[in-house]
This record gives sequence, C-alpha cells and structure tokens, in this order.
Amino acid sequence: MDFAFDARTEELRAKLLAFMDEYVYPAEAVAEEQRAALASPWDTPAVVEELKAEARSQGLWNLFLPDAHHGAGLTNLQYAPLAEITGRSPQLAPTALNCAAPDTGNMEVLAQFGDEQQKKQWLEPLLAGEIRSAFAMTEPEVASSDATNIETRIRRDGDNYVITGRKWYISGAMNPHCKIFIVMGKTDPDGADIRRQQSMILVPRDTPGVTVKRAMQVFGYEDHSHGGHAEVVFDEARVPAANLIGEEGSGFAIAQARLGPGRIHHCMRLIGMAERAIELMCRRAVSRTAFGKALAQQGVVHNWIADARVTVEQLRLLVLKTAWMMDTVGNKGAHAEIQAIKIATPRAVVDIIDKAIQLHGAGGVSQDFPLAELWASARTLKLADGPDEVHQRSLARRELKRYV
Repeated sequence: MDFAFDARTEELRAKLLAFMDEYVYPAEAVAEEQRAALASPWDTPAVVEELKAEARSQGLWNLFLPDAHHGAGLTNLQYAPLAEITGRSPQLAPTALNCAAPDTGNMEVLAQFGDEQQKKQWLEPLLAGEIRSAFAMTEPEVASSDATNIETRIRRDGDNYVITGRKWYISGAMNPHCKIFIVMGKTDPDGADIRRQQSMILVPRDTPGVTVKRAMQVFGYEDHSHGGHAEVVFDEARVPAANLIGEEGSGFAIAQARLGPGRIHHCMRLIGMAERAIELMCRRAVSRTAFGKALAQQGVVHNWIADARVTVEQLRLLVLKTAWMMDTVGNKGAHAEIQAIKIATPRAVVDIIDKAIQLHGAGGVSQDFPLAELWASARTLKLADGPDEVHQRSLARRELKRYV
C-alpha cells in the first residue's frame, strides 16, 4: 500500500503550513483583541478579512469542494490532510480558507441540487466569501437525532411556500453576514413514506416572519468566530416556490448527502485539534517542574503522550481510508466507514484534549490557552451531524445483518 500524498497535496500542504505559521497563529490573539473593541460581538474582526484575502491570493480557497467548476477540484483524500491542518486553529483557519461549516455543507447542497438561479443568487457569493449562510434543521421540541421528527411546516400557497416552525443551534445565524438559511421542514407531514415528508427551501434572512431570537451558548462559549448558534423562529415566513431545493419530498435525501462529507470534514479537523493539543502538552511537560522533576519525566505524563500519539495515528489512517473509499466507491459505499470515524474520532480527541488540559492545570481551563475552547468544540461533535449513539446503532445493525 502507498501511504504517500500525491504531488498536488504535498504542494498545498507546504503552502498551508507556511500560511498557518506566518498568518493564522499570529492572528489568533489579534482577533480576540479586535473582537473586544467591536460594536457587536458578532461582527467580524478585520484580521479575519485580511486572512481571507491572503488565503485567496495564495490559492488556498474553497479547498473542500471536489467540483472543479466551483471549488478546488480536490478529492476527499487530497483534502483530508489539508483539513487536518486547519483543525489546529478551528476558530480562524477554516473561515480564512472559506472552508468553514455550515457554509461548506450549504455550498455542497447548492452545487449538487440547486438550479441555475439558486446557484447564481446564493452559491456564487458564498464561493466568493462575500456572504455567510446557515442550515436550519435542529428543533428544540423534538429529538432531532431522528430527522423524521422535524415539525417545521413548509406549506404550499399558490406561487409561494409558507414556513412555520422553531429551530435552534442554527450555526452561523448570529453573523450579520449570514444572508440565507437552508431550512428543512415537512411539506407532506401525513405522507406514507416518512422519508419523503421533508423538503428543503431557501429562506433569505430578511424575509418577514424570520426572527433570530437569541444566541445559544456551547459550554458557556458563544462561538463568535463561527457566527454563533442561534434560536430562529419562522412565523408564516413566505418565499417564492422557486426557492425549493430539488423537489418536494427530497429533503431527507439531500440532508444525508449533505451530512456525509460534513462528518468526514469534522473528523479531519478533529485530528488537527488533537495534534495541537499534543504539541501544547509536550511544550508544557518540558517547561514545568513538579515534585523535584520536570513534568516530562513523570510516568503518567509519558503514558498520556504515548497514548495520544498512538490514537492519532490510528484515527488518521481510518479517516484517510474513509476519504479514499468516498472517492472510489462513493459516500453510500463508504457509509460504514463514515459512521466509524464519526464514532471514534470525537470520543478519542475529547480524551486527548482533556489530558492536555489536566497537564496545564488551571491554565488549561483558562482563556490563555486554546485548550478549553478546543475541548468544547470536540465535545460538541459527539452530537453534531447525528449523535454517536445513532451511528453506533446503525453500524451495529449493519454488522449483524451478515449473521441474520
């Protein structure tokens, strides 16, 4: 087996690593200082726009999209090591490269399922980084881990659709540059096929009846860099029928197509987060002394670092295998592997970051190190794009099928 990256991947890795060292890491503290001086915490610090301009000028832009007409034309296998690098600074790097969720998934939906007018109006400015977007699926009143529970109503009324419902944890919706929602709701709530009841529709943020009510915190963080996670109410919001994505009843299938790449992108970035945590753990271990010797000489610290390295190498191979399978047999053919990495990666990375926090003592839970925020992000990914337990259930049933 050949584990080497191809020439294009190596070239982009070298450029991206240099970009991170020269621009992204120094900008982390600058972004925090600038945010404190903004009129609204949801406004974008100037340094973020500077990073975006620099990344675009270097060709480090829209790397996630395999469609060469709209994106960089990279395969999943080529993109995986690049996403890992951006995961080392998840609050800045993905946004700088126009590779941040939820915009990535929304661009994939529009590129794959949108019509020409929808692409012109919404995909093109998203690809250019001129606007942001949100994906409105999760609801507070139902167990959204089962997408067939969605209660938001999308009702046809002549040449329009009328949307009524309540969503929450809608990522990116607090950002003033968020101009468009992709909303999932039911057009046929009484349909015999529960997976054909849902549809997806484009709802501009300024549509009458759309109210962004509040920002939802995540372990006390408001996640300003990603545009927050909002509660959004749709109260008889009326949009043209042409805003429907695909056809009525296709929402569930579109959601599955959207979430597949998103899950692997999260896992790629999680590995980068783990690598950052290991680096911080090692730097701390060699710089601090306790009970007469360096932390790096303590046996328990040896165990943490060794276990972390073994775990990351295992996860990386599983993610790369999954990316290769998505490229060769498609997302459906790689379904079991996608589920496997979605289960394994957040769980393991949370533990690695936790050990790094422990090694940093009080500093680990402070704002002076990125570890607490990294932990909150990683822990959230045990829920995002489907809770781990849902994937475990599905994967186990797939395994058991061979014996029944």
